[in-house]
Amino acid sequence: MSKFESHIFVCCNRRATENPRGSCDPSGCEKLRNYFKAEITRRGRKPRVRANKAGCLDQCELGPVAVIYPQKTWYGGVGEQDVPRIIQDTVIDGKILEDLLIADEKLNVRK
Repeated sequence: MSKFESHIFVCCNRRATENPRGSCDPSGCEKLRNYFKAEITRRGRKPRVRANKAGCLDQCELGPVAVIYPQKTWYGGVGEQDVPRIIQDTVIDGKILEDLLIADEKLNVRK
């Protein structure tokens, strides 16, 4: 098997609804990750691109969060409607989606 072109880690951490930090996967059903997997398959990128469940990426206030490697791109506030353009624009075309990008200075800063 060859190396992955891109490896997408989708936060599937679930916290109690009253937690002030929020939760990337409040339903606990990995819905966002499943959208990524379906879109990867639909575009014929499997097995070169993979979407994996991640535990807490510690960016809860900015979630739902997805991280793409080797690009080292952190996206926050990701919704199912964003998945097709993340796959096309970032994974396939190598472009950054500025509206979803978590700026370096915001990473690992708790509110």
